[in-house]
This record gives sequence, C-alpha cells and structure tokens, in this order.
Amino acid sequence: MDRSTPAVGKNIHQVSPGTCDTAQVPSVRERPGELGQFDYVQTKVVPLDAQHLERNRIVSFNKNSNMSAAIDLLRTQVLQAMEDNGWRTLAITSPTPEAGKTVLAVNLAMSIAHHTNKTALLADFDLRRPRVGSSLGLPMEKALNDVLEGKAWLEEALVNPTLPRFVVLPTREPVPMSTEVLSSAKVDTLISELRDRYDSRICIFDLPPLLSSDDAITVLPKFDCVLLVVANGMNSKKDIEDCLYHLAGSNLVGAVLNKADEQLRPYY
Repeated sequence: MDRSTPAVGKNIHQVSPGTCDTAQVPSVRERPGELGQFDYVQTKVVPLDAQHLERNRIVSFNKNSNMSAAIDLLRTQVLQAMEDNGWRTLAITSPTPEAGKTVLAVNLAMSIAHHTNKTALLADFDLRRPRVGSSLGLPMEKALNDVLEGKAWLEEALVNPTLPRFVVLPTREPVPMSTEVLSSAKVDTLISELRDRYDSRICIFDLPPLLSSDDAITVLPKFDCVLLVVANGMNSKKDIEDCLYHLAGSNLVGAVLNKADEQLRPYY
C-alpha cells in the first residue's frame, strides 16, 4: 500500500496499498443485551501474527504506523458522512475481483476500531470468494457458514483479533446458492442484530464484486451506504459507469482508487 491520500466524494480518489497463533486466550464477555434469534455474550480472542498481516497488506493493526495515515484519513471522511446521515452499515464492493476491496475493508475496520468513540464489526459477505478470515490469519472452526446453516450461534463465530472494539465475522468457505442466501430473511435478521447490538457500532460488510454476479446487487438494499473500490489499471471507465448504474439506488459515500502509484508529498 502506498501513502497516497484517499478521499471520499463523488469523484474517484486515491489510496493504494503471520500465520495466526490458534491458541486462544479466554473469551471476553460482552455487555448483556436482549436475547434474540442471533444472540451472543462471548467473543473468542485470537492473537494475530504481525508478519502475516504485513504479507497481506494489513497496515492498520498498529495505529502508530505511518503506513496507515491514508486509511485513517479515509476513515475520518467515511465516518463524517455516516454520522451526518445517521448511517450504521457500510458495504464495500468493487467492479471486478482483485481490486483490493477486502484489504481496504479490513484496514478501514481496524482504523475505525482505533477511534475511541466507535466500535467496528467486519463481516465477510463475499460468499463466493471469502477472504477476510484468511487475510487476518484467523482460525475458523466456526464461521458465518455454520451460523447460516443453523449449526452454530453467532456468538461462536465472532472473533476479536486482539484489537479493542473490533469484532470479525469470517466466512470459512464458499456458500452454495449465495444469491438466494443473501436475499433471505435470515440474513436480514443477522444484519439487524449486528447493527443494533450497540449504538456506537459501525458495521462493515465485504461484498462480492458488483459486475461478477448478482450477489452484491441483491444484498445492497439492506445496507445504509456503500463504498466503491476501483483498481488503478484494472478497471475501465465502462466498469465504473456500469457500477454507478447499479448503485443508482444506493447511498454512495464515495470511491477509492486503489493500487495507485505512490506520490511522495511534503507534510504541507
């Protein structure tokens, strides 16, 4: 990831960019709430491997790293837009695969967790090609797959990767009939539970690419707003125009130009 400055708006702006220790420390008990279909009171705490994060371009884990400055600026702009409109759920997508949307989603969620007034939840809703858990190096004995199949409670699938105010809902493997699953009432209930558990929580959902299937188009109406990640040198003008057509009914907070050439700038 380079240190170009990202921005949020109607135009395209720039930002480019160890194996997990599976020994788990005791679970952290979260604040009690109303019981519901998707209830949880405990979250596994899993230590992360710094070298694994570095290999996967996850730079926001260390909030003191100067590599995360561009992500922090993006965080501030996204949060301002969301707070101004009372939005709590943010979908992140891209025109095509390999645009770097998952890397950006992980880094942005971590950056939000560093914000002292917010908690962040990152859910892997790219059911055809899930990457969030592997990017973080998380063990996934229980995952969203098991929750959707009724084999596990949500509390068993959530993971805290040793970062305060940050929770991850990973997907272990591709989900059959993903479009039908994403359009189901069960997913509606899940999104509501994730969003409404805490007033200070920002929920980020890593979605499939817009132009690769109808998965993202199906589930987008369930979210408050969306951020589009465009890959420099990979996505054409037509790709972007097609995405804007599909996003016409969504609240587009902005777009990020990823994989841009590094632009060295003085402080001022």
